[in-house]
Amino acid sequence: MNKPLVSVVIPVYRALDYIEQTIQSVMSQEVDSEIIIVEDKSDQLSTSIIMRYKEKANITYVENPKRLGVAANRNIGIDLARGKYIAFLDADDWWSDDKLKKQLKLIESKDTVLVYSGRELMSHCGEPTGKKVSVPLVVDYNKLLRGNVIPASSVLLKSQVAKEFPQHHDEFHEDYIMWLEILKKYGYGYGINEPMLKSRLSEGGKSRDKRKSALMTWEVYKLMNIGFLERCYLFVCYSLKGVLKYI
Repeated sequence: MNKPLVSVVIPVYRALDYIEQTIQSVMSQEVDSEIIIVEDKSDQLSTSIIMRYKEKANITYVENPKRLGVAANRNIGIDLARGKYIAFLDADDWWSDDKLKKQLKLIESKDTVLVYSGRELMSHCGEPTGKKVSVPLVVDYNKLLRGNVIPASSVLLKSQVAKEFPQHHDEFHEDYIMWLEILKKYGYGYGINEPMLKSRLSEGGKSRDKRKSALMTWEVYKLMNIGFLERCYLFVCYSLKGVLKYI
């Protein structure tokens, strides 16, 4: 039986110091994969690094003529994907070697559309912080509304589902919106509570500004057409979860 192909979509913007480690972590996976790198226009293009790896791995590289944002970059990667499954990986994150192998086993055994994993928080320089973030073994739409427990760079999902629900509203939490839309239709996502994602705490990221992140979450609730009172309740749940995550 042929092994399923996994298309790994990597959006890149000013990641010259990180992209090599990210690519190497994909190449170390024990699955058949293609790497789709979509780079936004900047003064720090990683073309030379990526080209060194094109001879060693199945890499498609797209350089945007202007900056489009992470949601559009992921959507370009989704459109180009040839695999049965798509995995997202940010250009400053990386995986443990067995990440995709374990997730493929889970997604096929559960006959589900989306799986995710826990993560280990790393410093800006890539050193362990000692903090590991757990994830629930199963989540549905209603539980996910109380707070996003699905790290974007940990997700593996069916390609046909990713193409059905492209990312949008880059000014908010585009990944959170995608997970909510998917689970609202398909029911459940399943997690592996192991820190297989190494998540770099990059300076200036959207999620690092807690006030801004909270306001964006409120806007996500509005986008999902949730009434005001329920929004208030969910926002309290989200706020408490956010505090507990980093204790």
